[in-house]
Parts: sequence; C-alpha cells; structure tokens
Amino acid sequence: KDSQAIDLPMLGGPIAIGYNVPGVDKLNLDAATLADIFNDKISTWDDEAIKKLNPDAKLPDLKIQASHRSDESGTTDNFTKYLKAAAPDDWKYEGGKSWEAKGGQSAQGSSGLAGLVKQTPGAISYFELSYAKDGIKTVDVKTAAAEPVKATVENATAAIGAAKVVGTGKDLALELDYTPDAAGAYPLVLVTYEIACDKGNKADTLPATKSFLNYMASEDGQGLLAEAGYAPMPTEIITKVRETVSGLS
Repeated sequence: KDSQAIDLPMLGGPIAIGYNVPGVDKLNLDAATLADIFNDKISTWDDEAIKKLNPDAKLPDLKIQASHRSDESGTTDNFTKYLKAAAPDDWKYEGGKSWEAKGGQSAQGSSGLAGLVKQTPGAISYFELSYAKDGIKTVDVKTAAAEPVKATVENATAAIGAAKVVGTGKDLALELDYTPDAAGAYPLVLVTYEIACDKGNKADTLPATKSFLNYMASEDGQGLLAEAGYAPMPTEIITKVRETVSGLS
C-alpha cells in the first residue's frame, strides 16, 4: 500500500514511414505534409507540397494510397501524437490508439501495413522500423534541423536523449520532444517501459525481478536492440534506470 508503481524506460521504437513510389528512392516529408497525406488532403504524389520538399525527385502523377491500423495500437497513438505536436494547424484530431482521420485503407498490425506498402504502388503507411524490410523504402523526416532525418535506431536514440523525465519520485516516465531541432534526432519514436513496484515486492520473487530488469538495462541487454530494429536508451537515461532497479525492495 505504501509503494509506487514506477516506469522504467527500456527501449525505443522508431516509427518508420514506409512508401512505394516507383522511381523515387529518396523522399523527404515534413509533419504538415504527412498530416495532409494521412488526412486525405493531398491525393497524388506530384502534389506541389511534396515537390517543394523534393525538388530533384521525379514524382509521378500517381494516386496516394495512405493506410492506417485497423486495430488499436500504441504505434498509431505515437504517430498521431507527433502529427498533433508538430503540425497542430493541419492535424486537428485528439489522437489515441484508434485511428480517427477519414479515408485511406486499413490493415491489422504493423506487418499488415508493411505488406500493403510493399504490394501497392503509391502506398504510404507507418509502422515500427523493424517491419521496414524486404526493400521497403522509408521517408526522411524534415525537422527544424538543417537536413531531413533518416529513420534509424541511432537517430531515434538521439531524439529520446532530448526527452524530459516527468515522473515523480523514482518514476522515470519521459516526455518526448516531437519537434527536435538537433541534427540527426528522428522525431517519430515510441518508448517501451517496464513497470515495477519501488518497494514492497515479494521477497521470494524480488531477486528474479531485479535480475531480469538489470539484464535488460545492462550493456549486453541494450546491445541486442539495434539488431532487432529497436533503439537503446541514451546513456543518461539508462544509467538512471540501473540505479533505480538496484534500489527496488
């Protein structure tokens, strides 16, 4: 009864914007343009807003096939949080795990959306970076930095490094910055937390709990994430996580 449930950030998930536009191997988009694409206000790939961001690309007169999750999803929640924060004049929806905008196709799970993008010329969708494989190209996101930022685990870690710890006590909940201006900070990220009681844990299971959490937060545990398409926590944050785990009782 005297314990606090605390958030322990353990890994980041870069949210990639996958696209299938024949002849276009590099594509830059900003938050406002993405908002209009997923809100069915930009309907073809040769739209002037897209041309302005990609002056050297040969953009075809091809219908945009924007797709979103049909099921409730933390990826949808974080993607729309980004649109709401970075393009508030263009994205008027409240956000959440359910998709709210009108139009577009839908599919279940990140794997379903990735499959749609791979099979459909003109398609664009969002999913965790680990699903952007088998030739799926990803959008470079234009931020306030000088150059558009690629969707990589390293760039996601850099963005999480700009987050603020907003939890109280031992809680390490983070507030992400969806409009970073630092070079190489990819703004479309989500954070996965482990949640534990800070004290009052059962004596017979506490050693196993701490061992599990310590391994996830260790250099060995964090070192496995990039290969799986996920972002390790920045040094400053994961150091706090290790200190907090060691104090669980």
